[in-house]
Amino acid sequence: MSEALVVEYPEGSEPEVTLDIREVTDAFLGEGDTLIDVTYSSLNYKDAMALAGDRGVMRTNPLIPGIDAVGVVTESTSERFQPGDTVVLNGAGLGEFRHGGYTTRLRVDSASAVALPEGMTPWEAAAIGTAGYTAALCVLGLLDHGLRPEDGPVLVTGATGGVGSIALLLLKKRGFETVALTGRVAEHGDWLRSLGASAVEDRAGFVERGRPLQKGRFAGVVDTLGSHALVNALAQLRWGGVATACGLAQGADLPGTVLPFILRGVILQGINSVDAPVVLRERAWDLLARELDRDALADLTETVPLSHVAAAGAELLAGKRHGRAVVDVHA
Repeated sequence: MSEALVVEYPEGSEPEVTLDIREVTDAFLGEGDTLIDVTYSSLNYKDAMALAGDRGVMRTNPLIPGIDAVGVVTESTSERFQPGDTVVLNGAGLGEFRHGGYTTRLRVDSASAVALPEGMTPWEAAAIGTAGYTAALCVLGLLDHGLRPEDGPVLVTGATGGVGSIALLLLKKRGFETVALTGRVAEHGDWLRSLGASAVEDRAGFVERGRPLQKGRFAGVVDTLGSHALVNALAQLRWGGVATACGLAQGADLPGTVLPFILRGVILQGINSVDAPVVLRERAWDLLARELDRDALADLTETVPLSHVAAAGAELLAGKRHGRAVVDVHA
């Protein structure tokens, strides 16, 4: 038996979502070649949506949310892992299409798991979570296209979120000048500068329709917003600039033109952390293990007990949280 937080809605036109911590059987956990004892999960925006009963995230009903899981293997038919190994899982349908990490035991597909990097604690891996792993994929996207610190500043949108904050730390380690974009400059400006932002700008200047080609200010962009924010960022890239897009907090539309692409040769790379192959996952975790400031990570992270994660999720949806939250599934 496992103890899990389960979200469920009865079938009907206007279902009322129920959310409770209950005991579930191993059979309830679904299919997979590996069973793990979960130590930690984390709280991401998708998790907050699932906790609120958002059907766009809840692709199975009932659902154990939690797109991250860190735990110790107890059973596995995979050649990659043995009982006693500590593994990390991010995305791969967890907390959406199949049960996720808000449980004390979880059955998973080992093809999407990576071994906990040497020297990293399970708590740190959960603090990094999908947000930090996605940030690492974004930074790898910039680096793989040859971006260097001397090319110019990198804009990070949604900078107070998990992806943005960890992207700032990773880019700082690499020597990049960064500009953090946020809707709460007065509230979080000093904090963002402490993470490495060279400057902090108001999101309001990016979220409305702008000119299709603007002054080239940035060499790179890490974008979590989509819509007009991404379009304006693309319009402000310098010749050969690179943007990595991983989110749609403002919207899924891209109401722009081809001018930045055909007149400045800019590159837009999509980042899909959910379905990334294991080789790319391992590259991202290797980057995090080598270059992420663990003390800074600890400073921007709090630990939330499983019993309080629904309230924390509501705060996240309301824009009242910043940084990262580790979920202790045993508390």
